Amino acid sequence: MSTPPMLRQMRHDVWATEKLIDHCRKLTNEQLALTVPGTYGSIRATLVHIVAADERYLRRFMQMPEPVMDEDTNGEATLDEIAKHLQHVNDGVEKLFSGTNLDPDRVIRDARRRNPADPPMLITSWVLLNQFAHHGSDHRAQIGTILGAHGVETADIDVWAYGSELDAVKEETKSRVPA
Repeated sequence: MSTPPMLRQMRHDVWATEKLIDHCRKLTNEQLALTVPGTYGSIRATLVHIVAADERYLRRFMQMPEPVMDEDTNGEATLDEIAKHLQHVNDGVEKLFSGTNLDPDRVIRDARRRNPADPPMLITSWVLLNQFAHHGSDHRAQIGTILGAHGVETADIDVWAYGSELDAVKEETKSRVPA
């Protein structure tokens, strides 16, 4: 059976965040606190935000292990803590996107608002699914911007690197035909 395209896409998303966390393990605490104008915040805060948001996106579709990462209380989380929550995201991605009953037109009532006084949102699933796929990529790029702006090596986490790691991108070799 072939792998659903959205599952492949979301596997890249989790892989890229995992690789970025691993890359950031070489950084000092001072480097993890770096930021530049126009980005979400520090490298550490952005990693927390990526994984916390991933857990929130998944919670709208399925049960997630509690507690999910809370940006307000986990702003200084260790990379190990972030990686632990990323494993929950990985498990959720495999479960959600491996199935065939994901209805992109289903309307989800989302009462989990930052301001509890705000009314619930009615969101068509395809919007959440696309935002889920886009969100991590956007913020990983911001971390790349922060690293590059400070002269620190960036991580190679694009789809080409992922495809190469899975042997899905490779140079063609010419077969030699016996004379």
